Amino acid sequence: MTYLWASNKCAGWHTALDRYSDIIAMQRVNGLPELDAWYRDELPALIAARSPAYITRAELERVTAWKMKRGVWHERNRLLVQSNAPALVKKTSLDAFAAIPDPRKPVDLLSQLAGVGPATSSAVLACRAPAIYPFFDELVAAQIPELEQVAFTAAYYQRYAAQLRERAERLKKTCAHREWTAHDLSQALWSESGGKTMVDSD
Repeated sequence: MTYLWASNKCAGWHTALDRYSDIIAMQRVNGLPELDAWYRDELPALIAARSPAYITRAELERVTAWKMKRGVWHERNRLLVQSNAPALVKKTSLDAFAAIPDPRKPVDLLSQLAGVGPATSSAVLACRAPAIYPFFDELVAAQIPELEQVAFTAAYYQRYAAQLRERAERLKKTCAHREWTAHDLSQALWSESGGKTMVDSD
């Protein structure tokens, strides 16, 4: 399914992104709509209000739950994330956010935390710098013809994010009345997919 990816019609992209909340509700996952609203509407502001910016362990746990509820629940990952000391999560996220806009270093730093890999790292970073770090989702990757079969590795995420950043820049020229970010494109493409998850991630 690559129709939306190849389209330059603003209406199609807008419709897909505007339907995102409806698609979330259609997953019929207990607590997901509320958690998704927190992730999109509250967490970015919470992080931005801190100087310097960081994320707490409790917030990281909720981000992990959001990612898994939207995709595949993996209890071991939740327990691993929970095993990180709060001070370590704060220090690691301070360093990661300070490394923005480097496309690779913030992902690598967050991935040093237990239970955190490129997908969870991208979920955190999308709240801080959505133009650079789109959330890493296999249903989105499947719609990008230039990418090979999905692999939840740092190297694959770099290719994935680069494709979404480049596509966002092209879309902004066509749909200049809206400031599209790479993360916006990721959410719109996930919405277009209908939200059915294919595989697990970190």
